[in-house]
Amino acid sequence: RKIIQIDEDKCNGCGNCITGCAEGALALVEGKARLVKEQFCDGFGDCIGTCPTGALTIEERDSDEFDVEATRAHVLDSRGEEGLRKMDEAGEAHEAKEAANAPAAPKGGCPGMMARTLKKAAAPSAPATGTGQAIQSELAQWPIQLHLVQPGAEFFKNKELVILSTCSPVASPDVQWRFVRGRSVVVACPKLDRTESYAEKLGAIMQETSMPKVIIVRMEVPCCGGLTQIASMAHALSGRTDLVVEEVTVGLGGDILGTKTLVG
Repeated sequence: RKIIQIDEDKCNGCGNCITGCAEGALALVEGKARLVKEQFCDGFGDCIGTCPTGALTIEERDSDEFDVEATRAHVLDSRGEEGLRKMDEAGEAHEAKEAANAPAAPKGGCPGMMARTLKKAAAPSAPATGTGQAIQSELAQWPIQLHLVQPGAEFFKNKELVILSTCSPVASPDVQWRFVRGRSVVVACPKLDRTESYAEKLGAIMQETSMPKVIIVRMEVPCCGGLTQIASMAHALSGRTDLVVEEVTVGLGGDILGTKTLVG
């Protein structure tokens, strides 16, 4: 795959490339730019234009794949929320560039943006018009969008909390009876929402001492891992040591791919 190459003989240690890399893939080591970890380099080469000596180039070689989730965690740890915001902005620019260059089959950037058709078995069509309810909803509260709910709401008491990615209930019809039934729910998208206040608000919600468990329901695409990052930060802010936190991953075809206990 494409990845950065550094000519140390040309590198003067100015550090411009470190600032220019939104993914935090570069660092100064003994006065020279070095690749921190191959998984942090997305291969788009934003750093190249910042180098005054021409020490940076993009080459194609065998390498570990770009790991979006690991990179987000690295950026959050080293550069904070502002660094994460800049990484997301850079990712969107990369995706737009890839789509413009290869609209039929974009590669690189965020895999969650790749267009694909999911093959399903034929099923009878449902009427698109009319009134009433064809399938009973399991939802027992309103609102559900994380921006709109308020900590301390009555529906958070004595119930498990489901943090639901925006796409998962559309991808999997099982989400209603598997996760929404009998639980309180908040819905959020880590990629498209303004998430600056999310960790703090979720932390306040998790302070409800009668809440025994939090279940994060996310899609398998890497950008959805941001929901788990936000929930983990919220758990730390809540101060709770008795709260169980689980992560459930939903496949693009609607299958439940796995459940992982994060805390508890």
